[in-house]
Amino acid sequence: MPRKILIATTNKGKAAELAAMLGTFDVDVQWLTLADFPDVPDVPEDGRTFAENARQKALGYAEATGCWTLADDSGLVVDALDGAPGIHSARFSGPAPDPARRQLLDHRNMAKVLQLMQDVPDHRRTARFVCNICLASPSEVLAETAGTLEGRIARQEHGDHGFGYDPIFLLSDNRTVAQLPPNEKNTISHRAAAMRKMSPLIHSLLHTSS
Repeated sequence: MPRKILIATTNKGKAAELAAMLGTFDVDVQWLTLADFPDVPDVPEDGRTFAENARQKALGYAEATGCWTLADDSGLVVDALDGAPGIHSARFSGPAPDPARRQLLDHRNMAKVLQLMQDVPDHRRTARFVCNICLASPSEVLAETAGTLEGRIARQEHGDHGFGYDPIFLLSDNRTVAQLPPNEKNTISHRAAAMRKMSPLIHSLLHTSS
């Protein structure tokens, strides 16, 4: 019987990225998303750090579904904004509209960052994407990892790929993350860094529990 592991997100872009990074295991795994559990209520995210929020989500959804649950919390940290948007990245510009209008919220969030940064000189526009990932069973945390991606805030949006703040996050080669093909992004991103650490831990846990 396959081990069921829930990827705790309703963000289709994030789910696709995580699934691609997880790859395959030599133990039978059935990957699920929150779409497979439409009656499960949202788990609050009221932690003070990305790590606390990832842990809350993983434990909460694992208890609600009975499945091992992989949850992440991630966002943009801008030095000139004293770490904002930080854990408030997803709703920096206000409450989220319905999921079908997520792209509109992304543009509002980026517009707010650009407005706040309009007078900040290039050398002070440093920022990073941060991702914390937690794997939990219904009773305990099984593994936790973290990853970052360093960059700078652009002065306007560039690129058509990705989601979230990708169009305003400049890399060292002056491309934004939204200008990267998905396979390249999935190699260098903050989630990729965290998943590279998580993947062997999941592998080991699957063999231990089988």
